[in-house]
Amino acid sequence: VITNDTWPDVAGALKTNTVLKYDQNLRNVEATSKPVELFKLHLGNMPDKEKPVLPKGLDYKKAITDYLTEMGLISTQYSEKLQLSTERELYTLYPMLKESEAAAIYCMRTLKEHMITEVGSSFMIVDCGGGTVDLTTRELLENSRLGEITERSGDFCGGTYVDKEFIKFLKRRVGDSAISLLHENHYGQLQYMVQEFCRRVKLPFTGNKKDFKTFELDIEEVCPVLKQYVSETTKIKLDKDDWIIDLEFENVKEMFDPVVGKIIRLISNQLNAGAGSGTCAAMFLVVLKWTYGIELSPQWKKGDPPERKISHGRINVFSKLVSRGTIVDVDEEFGKELFPSIEDQSAASMKIYKTPAYDGKYPDEPGMEKLGELILDFPDSHLGFNRKLEFTLTFGQMEIRAYCKNQNGKSVDAIFNLEF
Repeated sequence: VITNDTWPDVAGALKTNTVLKYDQNLRNVEATSKPVELFKLHLGNMPDKEKPVLPKGLDYKKAITDYLTEMGLISTQYSEKLQLSTERELYTLYPMLKESEAAAIYCMRTLKEHMITEVGSSFMIVDCGGGTVDLTTRELLENSRLGEITERSGDFCGGTYVDKEFIKFLKRRVGDSAISLLHENHYGQLQYMVQEFCRRVKLPFTGNKKDFKTFELDIEEVCPVLKQYVSETTKIKLDKDDWIIDLEFENVKEMFDPVVGKIIRLISNQLNAGAGSGTCAAMFLVVLKWTYGIELSPQWKKGDPPERKISHGRINVFSKLVSRGTIVDVDEEFGKELFPSIEDQSAASMKIYKTPAYDGKYPDEPGMEKLGELILDFPDSHLGFNRKLEFTLTFGQMEIRAYCKNQNGKSVDAIFNLEF
């Protein structure tokens, strides 16, 4: 049994991989030879075609039995019996702590950090594992106890499904048959390539484009044996690219999107299931990572930088709506009334900015980042300055909505990602 305690940028997090290595006859677990992984997914209620392929002649029950035996949880003498046991019999013979219960125990120690201290408060646990994502909603009871207020739910959308999307990406670049032959004949090199992807791309990926750097996958360095399985047509193209495949931001985002989308739907369903049981405390608070505001153009006045004076005696400034570190309720609004810069103004442009600073003066100063822009008619110019627009930023669970309405009821809006 190999337990890893060193990970990229992390140390001390103990984790035993769910991987076995068998002898050539698939009978005995050995330190070398054929690796078998993801076999736990065969316990799930999923179509057979979506279950991981196991070596011919190896039953998933044997793999699970062997894994538990190697972990020391089950004596070898019970291995045969385990294959015939029902889940109830197994639990009776070998009491185990379920992952959801272990997660709940961990959360008991950290509730104060998340401002969940009142009896009756509820919170959701989303356990994103390698193969599955499991959700449960708990309620804080008296005497530091937890209750379960919704039925547990989950699905097959863990981290390994991002790996599968990466392999699909490789198939599009080098060909289906090339990857299939690599899997069949050099499984170790394929897994090394996947692990390099995980270490260099998947784990550091934040979903924020400005944090991303194009990753160059050098086939000759990472998986040179793959070259012999590539078709001549593909080989010519890859030769021109020096056998380097670029992973751009959009490529990686497309690998995450189906998995993240599924997790978000699971969370939404879990929230709806618990709608009658009170508010799920942790899910409905957002701590802002950025300061948000808009560009305004007030009158330039004495003391303002002369070089910043623009037409009509105005100056462009950053007007803060909400500061970083603010704890906001989901769907909480922050707004401002806007007035014309010139009397006969017929349209208005609302430029939205964010900054990591707690405040800002000008929209072009270091750290400022433009989120987007709304443009809306400013009607009734005959009223001069006696007109206004209503502008709001609304913070959702995963997004920000910018909205503006003029006095005639016409409106415009836009949605931006909310970064945590």
